[in-house]
Amino acid sequence: MKRQSIVMYDTTLRDGAQGEGGSFTGSSKVQLALRLDEYGFTYIEGGYAASNERDMAFFHDIRRHKLRQARIVAFGSTRRVGARAAQDEGLARMLAARTSTVTIVGKAWKLHVVDVLRTNAAENLAMISESVRFLKLHGKEVFFDAEHFYDGYADDPSFAVKTLLAARDAGADGLVLCDTNGGTLPHDIHAVTRAVIAAVHAPLGIHTHN
Repeated sequence: MKRQSIVMYDTTLRDGAQGEGGSFTGSSKVQLALRLDEYGFTYIEGGYAASNERDMAFFHDIRRHKLRQARIVAFGSTRRVGARAAQDEGLARMLAARTSTVTIVGKAWKLHVVDVLRTNAAENLAMISESVRFLKLHGKEVFFDAEHFYDGYADDPSFAVKTLLAARDAGADGLVLCDTNGGTLPHDIHAVTRAVIAAVHAPLGIHTHN
């Protein structure tokens, strides 16, 4: 029987700050990261590199500390619509965070491609693949967060899977299925995840809400 490995990826320092009353000072983020490292997490997401200076300060400050095992991760999004990855400010900020691992989020629900990004499916897939490829060229370990994946799969399974394949084929080291709304029932999570495992053949993760 082939042995499988499971790693834990913590998002407290970013997602945790989005909850009601959630707020971290620079020093508290560092202290919490050190504690999470002691707990044994493999990855600790430090924050949204392009979001604010506090998160960028954390990426600088945490480098002064020797971690036992955890890798600090910078979070960001795919390049903007119509932009070149090499000229995208958000991707540049992720590189400026100087983490060995980065996670980029991209749209996996066609509704958001049309209504939020105001673009088409082909451009969305290009945004994913070009962003992943750009970060890989800079020597990063890259995870792809497929935002609203389970909603996107319910709407158009083929398109949702294509977003994963675009990231995989561009060199992504892991693909993360996100239940961003937190509304997908467990039996649907199970069925969809099994279908994705059979279709994608790549390291997969899951990020659920509530």
